[in-house]
Amino acid sequence: MTDLDGPGDHRARGRGDGPEAVAAQIADAVESLTALWAIAAQEASLRLSPHQLRALRTLQATPGLNLTSLADRLDIGMPTASRLCDRLAAAGLLERAPHPGTRREVQLRLTAHGHHVLGEVAVSRAQALTTALEAMAPAERAALRRGLRGFLSARHRPAPRRGDTDGPRGHG
Repeated sequence: MTDLDGPGDHRARGRGDGPEAVAAQIADAVESLTALWAIAAQEASLRLSPHQLRALRTLQATPGLNLTSLADRLDIGMPTASRLCDRLAAAGLLERAPHPGTRREVQLRLTAHGHHVLGEVAVSRAQALTTALEAMAPAERAALRRGLRGFLSARHRPAPRRGDTDGPRGHG
């Protein structure tokens, strides 16, 4: 359970609404969301490990990667990536095809079944998230939406320099 102004784990909590205290509370919420995400992924017709799911999602976003590029994007070694692709291909989720420009390179692509399984996972995750959001009061959902928008906006702004008191963008 999270501790965003409610009962939950109070370890390593700062006082008030300072960035450190809120960061600890958000970390708890992200942990809870990650668990919800993992459980929902296991409800698909084909159970996938987190590594398998990440590989499929990476190939969905960037079809035609080669094994080296996939390993780099997943931050895993080549032997691990090769075994991962072997398992995904054996399950009918991934296919290897020769690169049209170079015979030595092999492209990795999702099969129709791979796309279908990823769709199932997405639907299951959306349903689980919807269920959690339905349990919230409308005002809480609106506050969450505003907070997430603010977070995303701040995340893409340049960080203020130390000692800069003129606001988040340093304009006076």
